Amino acid sequence: MGNQEIVQKLWNLCNVLRDDGITYHQYVTELTYILFLKMMKEKDNEADIPEQYRWDSLTNKHGVELHKHYRQLLLDLGEVDSEIVKQIYTNATTNIDEPKNLEKIIRSIDDLDWYSAREEGLGDLYEGLLEKNASETKSGAGQYFTPRPLIDVIVRLIDPQPGERLNDPAAGTFGFMIAGDTHIKSKTDDHFDLSQKEAEFQRYEAFTGAELVKDTHRLALMNALLHNMRGEIKLGDTLSEMGSTMKNFDVVMTNPPFGTKKGGERPTRDDLTFETTNKQLNFLQHIYRSLKANGEARAAVVLPDNVLFESGTGAQIRADLMDKCNLHTILRLPTGIFYAQGVKTNVLFFNRGKKDKDNTNDVWVYDMRTNMPSFGKRTPLTEKHFDDFVKAYQAEDRSKVDDERWNHFTRDDIRKKDDSLDIGLIADESLTMYENLPDPIESAEDAVEKLQKATSLLNDVIDELKAVEAGKDE
Repeated sequence: MGNQEIVQKLWNLCNVLRDDGITYHQYVTELTYILFLKMMKEKDNEADIPEQYRWDSLTNKHGVELHKHYRQLLLDLGEVDSEIVKQIYTNATTNIDEPKNLEKIIRSIDDLDWYSAREEGLGDLYEGLLEKNASETKSGAGQYFTPRPLIDVIVRLIDPQPGERLNDPAAGTFGFMIAGDTHIKSKTDDHFDLSQKEAEFQRYEAFTGAELVKDTHRLALMNALLHNMRGEIKLGDTLSEMGSTMKNFDVVMTNPPFGTKKGGERPTRDDLTFETTNKQLNFLQHIYRSLKANGEARAAVVLPDNVLFESGTGAQIRADLMDKCNLHTILRLPTGIFYAQGVKTNVLFFNRGKKDKDNTNDVWVYDMRTNMPSFGKRTPLTEKHFDDFVKAYQAEDRSKVDDERWNHFTRDDIRKKDDSLDIGLIADESLTMYENLPDPIESAEDAVEKLQKATSLLNDVIDELKAVEAGKDE
């Protein structure tokens, strides 16, 4: 049994919990509590876990006794001395009310082929579970999930090196940093080409991040741990004062959350020059200021279209970015690759300059959006879709690339457009009235699913009304 089969079996266990009213995201968090104990046993690494709460303590109990033990375990593991265990279980509570459901999940997990999982990598198994959660539109977790093919292409082009400090200020489940670690391991024979000191730097210091949402932070910690990465992942808001200490990085790769600050308030930092409630513009300011000013530090940031054209403060921030950095490439991403319909996004690639003025002279834009397939469940995005962009990006002489999607703009061209970066889209051959319509089959499937839920709710109401009527007759 391979990891994909194990992921599917773990995912199917969610059906056991339907009667407990547990959401997909709650299920993945619950699985994290249980899988952590199982995976520590599989890695023969249970020393930091009190003996009475190790994996075997769950398999040796049944029913109500098991449920009571599990709830106490969650409380007590949040108070242990081990920092990593403590972070995984801080404020942990269970959403499983039915003892038989908890026992079913623990027994099913114990029966899986863990030898194969160890061979393929426990970290890859856990990432597969997170990706499955994100790909299920019903879970809601994938609304702005960064597709793995996009992460892998960004990492390949940014090309992080051993000894560099990498950061993701909106870490999510730590996907960018884990892909960066995999990239460096592939270059260094799993760190065997490095000295002991260099290998320890890679494991403990090279990869860092910050995540605001507690449950997502927990998933990031688990993901990093299973990939043998121990760099700091802060719990908190990068746009708060905490973020002012996150700086001097060689590489930043990130997909900041979309939207505005709650309540429209400004970020609580005094080191950001331009005040705005737009989260992405504030993250953009944070990112280019967090890079080392050495001409080599670089970033790739996923941002929605509004960051490219918002006037006023937005234009000032873009001008400041192009002063402090060489904004050399913009990738206009296709719609449909994120699970929120119609979200239009881009990747900005830039290097921090040695000086603070006039670092951008030329911006190259690749249009992967216009006249592209409608991506979704039935037409998934793959790395192959990026081949032409990668070829253009890596060309020794970009001006000789023969591709209509690849266009050049000078800094003066952009100034004439009031520093708008909403540029580089080619002529749309499709009928405008049909642009960005969702896949009809996916829409029909969603409609059927909603009708089935509505029917189920109505049947519940009918059953309750019948019960009431029966009570009156008695």
